Amino acid sequence: MNTQDTAIRETAIRETRRGPKTPEDFSDAELAELSVEFERLPASKIVQWAVDNFAPHLSMTASFTDAVLIDLAVSVYPEIEVVFIDTGYHFPETLETVEEVRRHYGLNLKMMTVPPHDQELWKVDPVNCCSAVKVGQLDRALLGKSAWMSGLRRSEADTRVKAPLIARDLRGLIKVNPIATWTDLDVQGYIDDHDVPVNPLILRGYTSIGCLPCTTLPIDPNDPRSGRWAGSDKTECGLHEM
Repeated sequence: MNTQDTAIRETAIRETRRGPKTPEDFSDAELAELSVEFERLPASKIVQWAVDNFAPHLSMTASFTDAVLIDLAVSVYPEIEVVFIDTGYHFPETLETVEEVRRHYGLNLKMMTVPPHDQELWKVDPVNCCSAVKVGQLDRALLGKSAWMSGLRRSEADTRVKAPLIARDLRGLIKVNPIATWTDLDVQGYIDDHDVPVNPLILRGYTSIGCLPCTTLPIDPNDPRSGRWAGSDKTECGLHEM
């Protein structure tokens, strides 16, 4: 694509900015068209579009495996609300990373803390634990929002290879995945270039980090999420269902 074509595409996207907008301002067909356009744009431009159209009714979620999307987002919109769901089952290293990243960026952090249960759900109801703990808290966090961003990437799992850069989620909100097209090398390059904080578990070989009881070192070197719910048919927690 030449410089003129790129300029035309970016101009077309800028023309949609008259924020803050609502999810109803975009048809599914328009979202699909924008997703195709975003394939050709850097992640920072996609974040900028989300901010221009939806801030302050915009959040982003973070698992704190690394702070790549946080670094991108706060460079565009320092006030961005970052949602972290404290399930009560996280690795200590993950909670330490949350605090390190909060201090590093002066983060507008929204901690969604799950009330303790009489029994540990991951033991008594492992199938529904994520929906009861994670998805329910995300629903609460997104009340009053029009859009949210996540760090979901296509290269993470076969279940994510068709993830759009923008779409409507099951709540009817606009979901934006600015780094969906990034490879592991892209992520590592950005971390190195920008000195981005990472979860120390990464240095110990964990390639996907969730709750401690349901996360192990990867059992398949070709599948970075093979350490999640190992030994079961489960592959997703439900946060990214569209």
